[in-house]
Amino acid sequence: MARNVVQFQKGLSEPAFEQQYGTEEQCRAIVIESRWPDGFECPACGGRAHSLVKTRGLFQCSTCRRQTSPIAGTIFAVTKLPLRIWFRAMYHMTQTKQGISSIELGRRLGVSQPTAWKIKHKLKQVMMERDATKKLTGRIEIDDAYLGGERSGGKRGRGAAGKTPFVAAVETTADGKVSLLPAECLGVCEFAPAMLVSAREGVRTCLP
Repeated sequence: MARNVVQFQKGLSEPAFEQQYGTEEQCRAIVIESRWPDGFECPACGGRAHSLVKTRGLFQCSTCRRQTSPIAGTIFAVTKLPLRIWFRAMYHMTQTKQGISSIELGRRLGVSQPTAWKIKHKLKQVMMERDATKKLTGRIEIDDAYLGGERSGGKRGRGAAGKTPFVAAVETTADGKVSLLPAECLGVCEFAPAMLVSAREGVRTCLP
């Protein structure tokens, strides 16, 4: 049997993560580079000349004197948590094959469960917004599943009350892009058209 490309794609080891994102300074540098890849630009006047307010970690425009935080307008804004905690949360959420609960995430980050829940849902929201603008290409594999815990009594299996059906679509490339599509009925004739909406023309889909 051929190896599943997505399942066996190379991940990022914990030592490698610590080397790249282990300190607050490293994480802050990544945020700044991502926000201003061509250097600082004032959001008010567009000026590039600036000075750094070291005591507060702010960039001050030399033209209009406006002070800007690198995390302003991002999911990190107004956070009391160090950036390295956010980066570690990203690491655990993306490197865990079966997903991770907010309780377990809180244990690994050293924060409370409510805090871990907020971190997790903020990250999932921005991931969804980013992927919503992309379309799968190349070879795409799709499958159906149900969300919802086991309940005593009532109907079992497909159509059971309290379960939410969904379709998962995976682009089997080195990037391992994944897209989730809601579905009311999971017959091939029902979810195949939905797949075509999220996939570019000319792709090859593999149904189970």
